[in-house]
Amino acid sequence: MAPIVIEDLDPIILEKLKLRAQQQGRTLVDELKLILEAATLEVKIPAEDRRQVQPSPKSLEELGWSPGFFERTAGAWQGEPLTRGQQGEYEQRLWELL
Repeated sequence: MAPIVIEDLDPIILEKLKLRAQQQGRTLVDELKLILEAATLEVKIPAEDRRQVQPSPKSLEELGWSPGFFERTAGAWQGEPLTRGQQGEYEQRLWELL
């Protein structure tokens, strides 16, 4: 999707948006996306145009993950190295022999 540029935005508005995003534990971009999505909830797309519109993917927070979860946890293991032991022989199933 193409980026959107908003010119001549009042600096006070921008600071308020940044503060709002920070209070919600979101990035400014994620906060702006949510504001725009909420603003368009009531807009109805005519049926003939509906097939041209692709649904937008949900953010991790919208999917139920806490803000910053993956940044805090990915690669965070501090204990002994994890190793996988021998798995033994694979069983052969009847359909594999046919």
